[in-house]
Amino acid sequence: MTGLSTLVAAFWAMLPSYLPNNAAVLLGGGPPLDGGREWNGERLLGDGKTWRGTAGGILVGTLAACGLNRVADRIETTTSFSLPRFPLRAGVALAAGAMFGDVVGSFLKRRSGRDRGAMAPGLDQLDFVAGSLAFARLVAPAWFGRTFTRPAVAVVLVVTPLLHVGTNVAAYLLGLKDEPW
Repeated sequence: MTGLSTLVAAFWAMLPSYLPNNAAVLLGGGPPLDGGREWNGERLLGDGKTWRGTAGGILVGTLAACGLNRVADRIETTTSFSLPRFPLRAGVALAAGAMFGDVVGSFLKRRSGRDRGAMAPGLDQLDFVAGSLAFARLVAPAWFGRTFTRPAVAVVLVVTPLLHVGTNVAAYLLGLKDEPW
């Protein structure tokens, strides 16, 4: 597999993980996941993590996996790339894991005294990756092993922070986020 093939396959495999957090921003609002609860005087998560955003993110990521399955053959026919297919459990795991990782990241940010929206380099870019890969490995281990080889994981760890920064800047410029990170 060439470097470009690995890049394309890794990006494709991560799309159900990349989309949920963006969808959560667009679909969010309503009651927060933490119900306003505090721990040592600080919110557990904050108002930015909502039930509607979380559910919407998981749904969008899962639907993305299903949609990618539908178009994979056509894309492979017109390109030289081999694209992974998503068993339903893998699609759900990637999307749910991404949202879980983001929630854990938010929890850790609150524990470190950072306000909602405060920058946390590394954590901001990779919390959802860790969650999605962990859930996928747990729920669909054979698929995970075939799809996320060491080179593919390396690509994900390098490309994801770049994509994360780019999409956050775009969301900020569109007025969808209060900060560009």
